[in-house]
Amino acid sequence: MKRDDYLAWDTYFMGVAALSAQRSKDPSTQVGACIVNPKNHIVGIGYNGLPNGLSDDLYPWDKEGAFLDTKYPYVVHAEPNAILNATVSLEDASMYVTLFPCHECAKLIIQSGIKTLIYGSDKYQDKDSFKASKRMLSDAGVVIRQMAPVDVKVSH
Repeated sequence: MKRDDYLAWDTYFMGVAALSAQRSKDPSTQVGACIVNPKNHIVGIGYNGLPNGLSDDLYPWDKEGAFLDTKYPYVVHAEPNAILNATVSLEDASMYVTLFPCHECAKLIIQSGIKTLIYGSDKYQDKDSFKASKRMLSDAGVVIRQMAPVDVKVSH
């Protein structure tokens, strides 16, 4: 008889997103994303970090201060990293992401053909960027649903 306590697909894929987030060097926010095709095959993963070739030690990680002295102009979010890392077309794919996407990421999600967005945290729901994101995703017909965040413990 097979065991009945195996991981559900949602838990598995959100776990991959949570594990990916652990690669982020950002001291305040670690985000991971996992893209899955309709056959439940992982076709892209990503986390928030600097573009390839830039040193994590030479760019700021601060959240406040002059714009050029913060992380914001330099960090690539997990969602576009997962989209750029994709190995196949993302038409009708699902994205699992540990934090609800901002408006810039929502545009890329829609444009890439992803049709379902499953997210963990929605801690910025009151900010305009995330309100715009929800509006665009909804109007584009992207199915959105929240699930409990998956805690992945990793020994360093």
